[in-house]
Amino acid sequence: MTTANRPFFSEKKQIVDPAGKYRLPAIYFQKEFVDEGGLMSYGADYVDLYRRTAVYVDKILKGAKPADLPVQQATKFEFVINLKAAKQIGLTIPVDLLQRANRVIK
Repeated sequence: MTTANRPFFSEKKQIVDPAGKYRLPAIYFQKEFVDEGGLMSYGADYVDLYRRTAVYVDKILKGAKPADLPVQQATKFEFVINLKAAKQIGLTIPVDLLQRANRVIK
């Protein structure tokens, strides 16, 4: 499992390719890794976070002080599974796990 920071995100392909080559089951912090061929990801839904950021910006533009606004954590998460990657490394994903995924790449 990789950590959630900028250097890892900018090198997605260089991280995902060796995991597939050496048949390592890996889980990533963002769905973009799965789009590059990674096995699965579980992390915050960034579209939802950006939407919630717009609410904060609206409040600030209407005169709220940023220091008075509460700090919020992510409340919506995404789970994405890549079945092509699972097949490549010889891994069978249980049906009940597939049903929990927000998106399955076939």
